[in-house]
Amino acid sequence: MAYLNKENCLKILASSKCDTIYIVKKDGVFLAADSLEKGQKAVAKIPNIKPGMFGSEEFKNDYHVKYALCGGAMANSIASTKMVIELGKHGFIGSFGAGGCSNSVIEKAIDEIQKELKAGNFMINMLATRNSIKEMELAELLIRKNVTAVEASAYIRISEALIYYRVNGLKRKKDGTVFIPHKIMAKISREEVLRLFLTPPDERIVNRLLETGRISIDEALLAKEIPMADDITVEADSGGHTDGRPLVSMLPSMIALSNRLQNQYNYKRKVRIGAGGGIGTGLSALGAFLMGASYVVTGSINQSCVEAGTSSYVKEILKDVEMADVVMAPCADMFEIGGRVQVIKKGTMYAQNAQRLYEYYLKYTSLDEIPDKEKEKIQKRIVKRNFEDIWENTKEYFKKIDPSKIKDAEENGKKKMALIFRWYLGSSSRWAVNGDLEHKMDMQIWCGQSLGAFNQWVKGTYLELAKDRKVAEVSYQILKGAAYSYIINLLRMYQVDTSSYSNFTIEKGNI
Repeated sequence: MAYLNKENCLKILASSKCDTIYIVKKDGVFLAADSLEKGQKAVAKIPNIKPGMFGSEEFKNDYHVKYALCGGAMANSIASTKMVIELGKHGFIGSFGAGGCSNSVIEKAIDEIQKELKAGNFMINMLATRNSIKEMELAELLIRKNVTAVEASAYIRISEALIYYRVNGLKRKKDGTVFIPHKIMAKISREEVLRLFLTPPDERIVNRLLETGRISIDEALLAKEIPMADDITVEADSGGHTDGRPLVSMLPSMIALSNRLQNQYNYKRKVRIGAGGGIGTGLSALGAFLMGASYVVTGSINQSCVEAGTSSYVKEILKDVEMADVVMAPCADMFEIGGRVQVIKKGTMYAQNAQRLYEYYLKYTSLDEIPDKEKEKIQKRIVKRNFEDIWENTKEYFKKIDPSKIKDAEENGKKKMALIFRWYLGSSSRWAVNGDLEHKMDMQIWCGQSLGAFNQWVKGTYLELAKDRKVAEVSYQILKGAAYSYIINLLRMYQVDTSSYSNFTIEKGNI
């Protein structure tokens, strides 16, 4: 028998050493022990929570995983194949960051992942895009390669390609329920988008898919009985695109709305609600689970891990980020409408430069209208190239993906100005991924405040150094920290004085 104290607390709690913690009263004081002495009675028993106990068991079964934690997609394959494979091999699920990648690159990534992960415990990111042709080609690729789950990000309306992926292959099972071969985990941050993913696929789009021969009559009929998503991640203050909303307010509200909608549609299987954005410590993960999350999604903290598909230069910056080192800045894909992303301001001028370009865009109707001195300043100090060269480069890019953009821009000076400015914003994220030190002051590094919290949490441990941050170990420590904190809170409820217990300490070799 061992009473919990500062020396043995960490060895016993959240470990496999015992399954039950006993609350006993000795000399008028409540104490916790890992077992009972002969004849001793327990005032109460509490489970010794393990990292694998959190979240929905159905979630874990559906994705063939041990833990209810997902490594979320980060575009430009920052959430790399190595990251997805490492997570999958250790009982987690990861989503490949397909945003910004060509379909040929995505196909190669799928082949690499499927070679290593046989259980299908991975996802490919489908990022909302204005290019409906490319998106449909991606959906066709995912179906052809038998990718059974996608993480759908940045959708404000449900596209034809996403519905095609969802509806393709629907079948009626012997028990009368619908077999859904293609799972969707949707990231949302607004109530109206939650509603879209909790309702059946848009009937008009389903009929269009039927008319074009992409789906069968049976698939079209069965589509009326299922929601658009199996899982919906409520995304709070995350890196990159974010509404910056607080998870503590948003998650309970979204769960309540989800319950009302699901009661209305009476689905055979419940759509699970998860939490992402701000998950950077054991306590933050615990908070999400206690508020009702079926699973948690991590992002910014994974970008600093060795498997992340970004440069070692960026990872060294990331390991020292504090919560105050992030800022909102204009982004490339929604530049004209004022879209913003959360990025690092430490060690880069991207945020200031991007904001300056957006101000020029708002003020002038074309590049020709900008005073010569200002144009020279933009070309020398911000974009560091002349506009003519940038335009030629931009035309080559859009010739491959959307030639109509070139024609529109050559007929409209403001559109041309926007595309030239977007060249800088788009290139800045690639400079970060590639570690282009010539442009180190222009790097766009997506990051949320969770990384600052994580860096503070791991300070003084083996995870403080970027070279030692392995994504599966980071994920496990998040859940183990959550388990430890949960038990401590339970002990306090039973009047056990935990002030003499050690704080959770991150120790290597737990996973």
